[in-house]
Amino acid sequence: MRTWACGAVIRKIYSRDVTEGPERAPHRAMLRAVGLKDADFSKPFIGVASTGNEVTPCNLHLNALAEEAKRGVWESEGVGIKFTTIAVSDGISMNTEGMKGSLVSREVIADSIELMCFAQRFD
Repeated sequence: MRTWACGAVIRKIYSRDVTEGPERAPHRAMLRAVGLKDADFSKPFIGVASTGNEVTPCNLHLNALAEEAKRGVWESEGVGIKFTTIAVSDGISMNTEGMKGSLVSREVIADSIELMCFAQRFD
């Protein structure tokens, strides 16, 4: 297990679960298919979540912002990996049966981000 120090706290580098050792060759092959290089496997993997979509004008620009955040991770010697989650527009769903999904969607968004970070072994 590799760790890194953050202040006085020692943290596990979770991405090593999918990048280290010969038994992880299939994992690395999948990561190479999305553009990662050998040198990237020693860097922390940072997930960048986006709710960008074409459902509402409020979210049209968010994928571009997520790309900027991802670029910042790469410039800081990390591996930025963008992924998306859902977004429900109150402006569109209000006064319809769909508005019942608005508050629930917040939990789904939080849960989906947590699940992606856990399953993909983001640091």
